[in-house]
Amino acid sequence: MNLRNNSDLQWIHFTDDKGRFDYPINYSGAVLSVQDDGHIDLLYRWEPDSYCHFHRHVCHTTSTVLQGELHVTDVDADGQTGEKRVRMAGDYAAKDPGDVHMEHGGPDGAVVLFHLYAPDGKLADFLGPDGEVLTTITLEDMTTGRIAQQAA
Repeated sequence: MNLRNNSDLQWIHFTDDKGRFDYPINYSGAVLSVQDDGHIDLLYRWEPDSYCHFHRHVCHTTSTVLQGELHVTDVDADGQTGEKRVRMAGDYAAKDPGDVHMEHGGPDGAVVLFHLYAPDGKLADFLGPDGEVLTTITLEDMTTGRIAQQAA
């Protein structure tokens, strides 16, 4: 499967049409593979200088930047921003559950391949500005397309 040029991928587009967040949300995700044991492969793409939702991974997650730059800002338990780093094409990361961060595409956007292992079906918490959980995203949300409503 060609991950960079594939018209068969079914992308779900996310924006903040309601203006609830103080950063530009403009990204898309596509489910590549789901297994009954809780493994899921996802492809995400960020538009230039745009963010995904502030979130916490609640399962083991690995990612590889395929194209562009992914800017990541860690957030600690007190809500303070921590390390900021730029992940370039080819960069790989593995994170345990509990990783809280903001991500945005660089000047040319980003394309990132994610592999998550969620035996309980829970993938991530979308967070509000003060770190409160707005919604928890599940495997079912991803496979049914319900994530589009969850993130709205």
